[in-house]
Amino acid sequence: MARVLASKMGFTSLRRTQARTFRVRIVTADADLEFGCEVKCKGRDLFDLVCRTLGLRETWFFGLQYTIKDTMAWLKMDKRVLDQDVPKEEPLVLNFLAKFYPENAEEELVQDITQHLFFLQVKKKILEEEVYCPPEASVLLASYAVQAKYGDYHPNVHKPGFLAQEELLPKRVINLYQMTAEMWEERITVCYAEHRGRTRDEAEIEYLKIAQDLEMYGVNYFFIRNKKGTDLLLGVDALGLHIYDPDNKLTPKISFPWNEIRNISYSDREFAIKPLDKKADVFKFNSSKLRVNKLILQLCIGNHDLFMRRRKVDSLEVQQMKAQAREEKARGERGREGA
Repeated sequence: MARVLASKMGFTSLRRTQARTFRVRIVTADADLEFGCEVKCKGRDLFDLVCRTLGLRETWFFGLQYTIKDTMAWLKMDKRVLDQDVPKEEPLVLNFLAKFYPENAEEELVQDITQHLFFLQVKKKILEEEVYCPPEASVLLASYAVQAKYGDYHPNVHKPGFLAQEELLPKRVINLYQMTAEMWEERITVCYAEHRGRTRDEAEIEYLKIAQDLEMYGVNYFFIRNKKGTDLLLGVDALGLHIYDPDNKLTPKISFPWNEIRNISYSDREFAIKPLDKKADVFKFNSSKLRVNKLILQLCIGNHDLFMRRRKVDSLEVQQMKAQAREEKARGERGREGA
């Protein structure tokens, strides 16, 4: 009987019941981290451990993400990690990613590490075409990415072909034109040469300042149906809720800014967006998956909270971080001037 039970449970499950710890691999945009966690470890304990390891203080933008049954999910902070519907194998692999985006990257992202993680995540989304980027903007963004990686342009060092192994442009942009790789490199290098004097951090924040104006930047999309049964897309971002035709993620049919929403209610798989204007129609929609509904609700609450927070005086912690960042930037500028 014991042997039959063991074979059903599997080696990994048995080991976990016997052990007091389990292994976790955290995949960040920059590197992978591995930890041994106690079985009773909560999501908050693990998240805080990752943030301390990275030296990250602007924790409110980030979360630990995983995929379950083809649906994206975020680790809950108040529950034990192993009590959640995470993949049941070791090491448990979780992605450390930005869950919420700033309205203004230059003003809101204070720490260099925060800016760097956002830069890497946004660049990946643009290159993988999860965020649409026009050709001209793609070339400019590529030039800032090159400045961030290689520093100032020097023709004797950065000779033709030095970008041959770099992935810098979305394939869609490359396929739009009859241009060779050498021609694309030349175009990027012309822009790159103009960024002389910018540090890595400055180049990355310039990248984000351009990227944040792209229509799909920071938007989470979900397939929904309205009360008439029409298929639509819901977009949730830092500014509010947006409703799109399924074949057009760029231009919403209607938007509900956070400051114009009185209430978002959810019951029996149906959402209702109630505008502040009581004469305006209540917009009702639903999604077919309960997991997706929970995710939509999480993102609505989190984005709205940050929207309201931005409109208040910075907390003491943020004020201190900004003061420290200004001092470090001033020291860096003095060092460059003296060099």
